[in-house]
Amino acid sequence: MSLEDGFVIVDKPAGVTSHDVVAELRKALGTKKVGHAGTLDPMATGVLVLGINRATRFLQYITQGKKAYHGRIRLGQGTSSDDAQGEIISTSDTSGVSDQVIGDLLARQVGSIMQFPTKVSAIKIDGKRAYDLVRQGKQVDIPARQVDIYKLDVIEINHGEHLDIEVYVECSTGTFIRSIARDLGSALGVGGHLISLRRSLVAPFSLDDCSTIESPVIRPLVGEISKVMAIRNVDLQEVKELSFGRALSASSTDAPVVAVGPSGQVAAILENRQHGAQPVAVFIS
Repeated sequence: MSLEDGFVIVDKPAGVTSHDVVAELRKALGTKKVGHAGTLDPMATGVLVLGINRATRFLQYITQGKKAYHGRIRLGQGTSSDDAQGEIISTSDTSGVSDQVIGDLLARQVGSIMQFPTKVSAIKIDGKRAYDLVRQGKQVDIPARQVDIYKLDVIEINHGEHLDIEVYVECSTGTFIRSIARDLGSALGVGGHLISLRRSLVAPFSLDDCSTIESPVIRPLVGEISKVMAIRNVDLQEVKELSFGRALSASSTDAPVVAVGPSGQVAAILENRQHGAQPVAVFIS
């Protein structure tokens, strides 16, 4: 079993699920303790952050980071899943759609908006995945949720056999790029769906940090998590207190912090509570 704690950043290829990548790394590294931060759809490629062993406890904090994507939207066709993997359910003529109107409508999606997630998604409804309910022929209604779209740039518009638009998006967690495509097509009255997607950033990790599934590189836990969370250095007595689950004096920030002992080991995750910095996860005994 791999005793290393850390992160593997993979450039996920198309055609495999995020869970497939987890399964491959479990075999390659000889540990069952592998998880990922933020699902990528099977057709999507790009940055997938995976936690190994104790690093899995930190994935929730990485998931909250900013994301960046390059995507391609096709107008004139609506699909059952809002992407190219779904069945085409509508077709429309796009000859009257101008570049100016496309840009104006996309600009309206920038900022803090209420976005309806795609129905064919991993969102859970009463404990079941939405995509499973859709496959069973059941009606799925997912309420709109607030997301932040920081940037939505049009890179290229191609009026060829199809009307395709290449976009670059920076957004918060929970944003569906498929929904951006669907909502653009709906606003134009012609339908739209996403035909390709590549994730280039799960802050602070980018494509430059990626290794392959076949030759995974484990990035040490302390060095990488310090890019996401504040580090609190603790002495041997504080390490002992944490091993018993006892609180320390309050941290200088109310955000979760990582307690690191004198030898550089991760001791705990701390959150300020009523009686000081309380360990919410302890990694020493």
